[in-house]
Amino acid sequence: MLDGLVQTTTKDEFFYHEMLVHPAMMSHGRPKDVLIIGGGDGGALREVLLYPVKQATLVEIDDQVIGACKKYLPWLGAALRDRRARLEIADGNRFIRESSQKFDVILVDSSDPVGPSLILHQREFYARLKDRLKPDGIVAAQAGSPLYHLDHLQKKMAFLRRLFKYASFYLGPAPTYPGGLWSYVFLSDKINPLRVPKRKLRARLRYYNPDIHRAAFALPEFLK
Repeated sequence: MLDGLVQTTTKDEFFYHEMLVHPAMMSHGRPKDVLIIGGGDGGALREVLLYPVKQATLVEIDDQVIGACKKYLPWLGAALRDRRARLEIADGNRFIRESSQKFDVILVDSSDPVGPSLILHQREFYARLKDRLKPDGIVAAQAGSPLYHLDHLQKKMAFLRRLFKYASFYLGPAPTYPGGLWSYVFLSDKINPLRVPKRKLRARLRYYNPDIHRAAFALPEFLK
């Protein structure tokens, strides 16, 4: 928990992490350089490392999160021992502003749009993310609860559609989170997320598959 809010549980984290990571990674086809902003629990990093990436950079602002998760969530330590993993304890917004590296996939595993994480949900941040993408790159980000953050999602989509050719919300279950349903956003100038991935991932996942991918982008009327 952070500030009294549940961030992840060992019981159901796979719903969230698989839906944050795999729609983008599978849609890209051959991602080599991946950036994860936030996600100090290591779940997103673990999923990224299932692919033959060259480097996966995890940028986490709070080293206490890393320390606690190394102690209690065994997958984080295992992921960080992978030679392809790179850990940066830094502010994600500052990292993006100062970095010159280009990425195939950028994953934003932020907390809710309040306090220090507020900037990670604003137009300026997403414009900087676009500058750090390779031409066929993809951004995927958690976007909050479609039940409790609907006004925020409406404002976010308004500027995202001006920044990216393809800007789509998609959904997945998150039993521990408020409302039990969670939203994500897929962003790219070259790759259409509705093109269902045909490649197969050797690792056995617990939730995501090509049918789930297709279904996730079918939105209920209130969100459309």
